[in-house]
Amino acid sequence: MTSNAKAPEPVARAFRLALGRFVTGVTVVTAVTADGRNVGMTVNSFNSVSLDPPLILWSIDRAGSLYEAFVHAERFAVNVLAADQIELARRFAGAPAERFDGVAVDRGIGGVPLLQGCIARFECSTRHRYSGGDHLILVGEVERFAQSPGQELLYFAGQYGVASAL
Repeated sequence: MTSNAKAPEPVARAFRLALGRFVTGVTVVTAVTADGRNVGMTVNSFNSVSLDPPLILWSIDRAGSLYEAFVHAERFAVNVLAADQIELARRFAGAPAERFDGVAVDRGIGGVPLLQGCIARFECSTRHRYSGGDHLILVGEVERFAQSPGQELLYFAGQYGVASAL
């Protein structure tokens, strides 16, 4: 199969299931659109890239409903969810129009919404956008970050959970 060929559905499903065997943390990436609308989505494709300069990355599905909002965002925040924020993870994976309803936010650099109660937050300016197949990889330069004590929310095999021991 060439890099431009689409995998047959059973292969794509099996690949997705195999990727799900890797435990990740859970984040909600947020931004504000040019017209002042808050946008946010649950993301587990978050990684550090560099300490100097401080860079992180995450990826968004090109077919996703918020793709256009994030591809044009000059700033975004990565909110690392705590173990008690499962409902927030589910909310930001749901209908885009209702994600911020009743959710208390602080405002970060450039007005980017910051979720309260997270164990870490990274406020970023978008530095690079790279094609990654059916996803776009966004690299952000971290301009400000914060961390709080607490247990992290994890994602494994399509389920949310917490680590029992490290």
